[in-house]
Amino acid sequence: MADAAVELVVRSTRVITPEGTRAASVAVAGGKITAVLPHDAEVPAGARLEDFGDDVLLPGLVDTHVHVNDPGRTEWEGFWTATRAAAAGGITTILDMPLNSLPPTTTADNLRVKQEVARAKAHVDVGFWGGALPDNVKDLRPLHDAGVYGFKCFLSPSGVEEFPELDQDQLAASLAEITGFGGLMIVHAEDPHHLDAAPAVPGPKYADFLASRPRDAENTAIGNLIAQAKRLNARVHVLHLSSSDALPLIAAAKAEGVKITVESCPHYLTLTAEEVPDGASEFKCCPPIREAANQDLLWDALADGTIDCIVSDHSPSTADLKTSDFATAWGGISSLQLGLPAIWTEARKRGRTLEDVVRWMSAAPAALAGLTQKGAIEAGRDADFAVLAPEETFTVDPAELHHRNRVTAYAGKTLHGVVKSTWLRGTQIADHGTPTEPTGLLLERQN
Repeated sequence: MADAAVELVVRSTRVITPEGTRAASVAVAGGKITAVLPHDAEVPAGARLEDFGDDVLLPGLVDTHVHVNDPGRTEWEGFWTATRAAAAGGITTILDMPLNSLPPTTTADNLRVKQEVARAKAHVDVGFWGGALPDNVKDLRPLHDAGVYGFKCFLSPSGVEEFPELDQDQLAASLAEITGFGGLMIVHAEDPHHLDAAPAVPGPKYADFLASRPRDAENTAIGNLIAQAKRLNARVHVLHLSSSDALPLIAAAKAEGVKITVESCPHYLTLTAEEVPDGASEFKCCPPIREAANQDLLWDALADGTIDCIVSDHSPSTADLKTSDFATAWGGISSLQLGLPAIWTEARKRGRTLEDVVRWMSAAPAALAGLTQKGAIEAGRDADFAVLAPEETFTVDPAELHHRNRVTAYAGKTLHGVVKSTWLRGTQIADHGTPTEPTGLLLERQN
């Protein structure tokens, strides 16, 4: 380690690299990892050493599914609070969803509005998705050229009137346009006809809400999406998969060479329908949290690669919108700060490793978005790290969370995995759950 440019060396007996977990020292210069070296490598003169002992050094997590809602609905969430929560939870990069802000990210001009709002508030690096609406096909290429990472659409109502869903013809038109310039479409896949046939029953019973969002709505929408992607040779990504019944369709499509990737979320993988109390709409999300047997199959699909990655779908609202009526309460779960320990708690029970968690929550989301500088501890990548004490536990106290409205489905749960610190390009951005000053950058797609 004789390179005089090295400014920082981070060291641990457990460093998770693409080649596996090992004792190592990681050299950092100019915000980049310059080398991964033996644990006892000499520290250059002038370089600072941070020795994390036996705590695990992970690459910073990449969360490609975050609703920040800023500007326009900042009483729900904002860039300052959302990115503080991300930093406290070991996340160093987020991609912001195009809806729930006003304006939505559906034109290049609207993107610039959002970027200006985010610029001084970002505690972690922030990139942006664009939106595909029935009437904005003409705006998709300009948004792509402006640096968005892809385009989100809904196949059923989104819940906000300024972001309408696409029907199958509109989906085909948008997919054809996006495929023409090599872009990615990310899809909220629930079929509106199945939802219309299973209307929401007012009241507090979770069983009634679950029945209103049947698996067939997801299965049909995903089947239609696969057919469109296959016909157009389009690249598509299924958001927040909940229904295990769709897994054989997805696996078959992947085997045929269809360009499809899939995510799921901590709430589908750690919470079950059987445990949701009636009236507890902090557990409401769309598609819904399903039964334990369904969850087991989602974990199997993570293990075999049918599901590619795990991201939060952090979708907050003000507390007053989380009423006890499941039919009318806002659907969304806030978990930016808790995703890593929630997933690790369940993964360790199921015999999975932290290497698996890093693949699902850092490497794979980075690959999905083409964030080649993120997602791994190896030379040339950004020096983004999370330091985790995986054997330690804590009990979730909403008062200690940093997102704006401290409503959470995880309140009172005891979780394994304490995030000791988070580092962005070699600078510490959170210490034992307390974020520092904002140093995040706004990211734009580079390819």
